[in-house]
Amino acid sequence: MKHVFFFLIALLAAVAAQAQGVLKFEQELHDFGNVPEGTMATHEFRFRNVGNQPVIIANVQASCGCTTPDWTKTPVLPGKTGIVKAVYSSAGRPGIFNKTVTVTSNAATPSTVLTIKGNVLNKDQMKATLTPAQIAQSARLTVDRTTHDFGKMEAGQSLVARFTVKNTGKQDLVLGAITSQCYCVGYKNAPAPIKPGQSAVVELVYNQRKLGAQAETVTITSNDVTGDTKLTLKAQVVQDLNAGSMVKESGASVPFK
Repeated sequence: MKHVFFFLIALLAAVAAQAQGVLKFEQELHDFGNVPEGTMATHEFRFRNVGNQPVIIANVQASCGCTTPDWTKTPVLPGKTGIVKAVYSSAGRPGIFNKTVTVTSNAATPSTVLTIKGNVLNKDQMKATLTPAQIAQSARLTVDRTTHDFGKMEAGQSLVARFTVKNTGKQDLVLGAITSQCYCVGYKNAPAPIKPGQSAVVELVYNQRKLGAQAETVTITSNDVTGDTKLTLKAQVVQDLNAGSMVKESGASVPFK
């Protein structure tokens, strides 16, 4: 009887060991090839749970701060699919890159390493690799104006400038990083790709603490191979604004609070 008991225990343990989720990725390496500098190189690694229990991804850790991961947060049931997304910021990083993201889950194999690689080229290098026909088929960024004047603003106040960006090219326009000398300009929201012939409002947040007349040159990178876009943000920055002062936000006067 004792032998039967131990046999049943061993059998249950074996069954329990087999009752696990299993992540099967379509690929564990993605090569972007040549990437225009300034773009956000993005790839989704797709997987299926080929096991018999739900899989929960606990964390996805990138090997560097230049890569931002995202993933399916809900449990992935047996037979269902999910994604792990890796976004590589190429702004200011010319040359070859090889980065990893490590996926940790409750699957039978608790840790999986995914790899992205490519070669970041500046605009001149990128154009040199393309034929005239390919250049003609690329994305094109046009903007409704190149200057925005906030007028008088208080030091440390965050104001928003809105620019209308149109894609006059033949591929999706992907906006990349923003650079400026003051490090005081950024996107209010991450801009989505703009389809050919379509326009979108891009909001830039400006937060300047330096007093006096300011004129900040802002560079917006994109996958437009003809070059980056430069904008100028102007403001008269003062220490304090009294309650009756008016400041300009995105071309419209609003009371300061």
